[in-house]
Amino acid sequence: MTVNLQRLDDSFHLQATNENGRTVETDAGPATGGHDAGMRPMQVLLSAVGGCSSIDVIMLLQKQRQDLKDIRIAVTGTRRDEEPRIFTAIHVAYTLVGDIDEKKAERACRLSMEKMCSVSLMLKAGGVEITWDYKVVGE
Repeated sequence: MTVNLQRLDDSFHLQATNENGRTVETDAGPATGGHDAGMRPMQVLLSAVGGCSSIDVIMLLQKQRQDLKDIRIAVTGTRRDEEPRIFTAIHVAYTLVGDIDEKKAERACRLSMEKMCSVSLMLKAGGVEITWDYKVVGE
């Protein structure tokens, strides 16, 4: 797996491109000298946690024949104050929309966060505290 990055301006605006040509843009905020033209790298990392886990949860609920209409995930990170400003804690809040059994929803989220989500498990192995909760909302 390889991702290539290319600078898009004379500052910090970058475009990352994968083997299939899909792109993500990152930038620094104005306080750092960037133009806020893309997500910050630490925001991309939080989105990777949510994206990775959502794939797990969707697949698990499909296998259990649950009627998942939508999934929304809010991922919140807490960073230490001193440099490097690494994450010390991440919280994942799932909102599952549809006719979904509560026990199956809880099991899917738990399996993702404890056994399946490569991104969160890698961060957890590095000492980041990862917590989660979920709610099921009918249509």
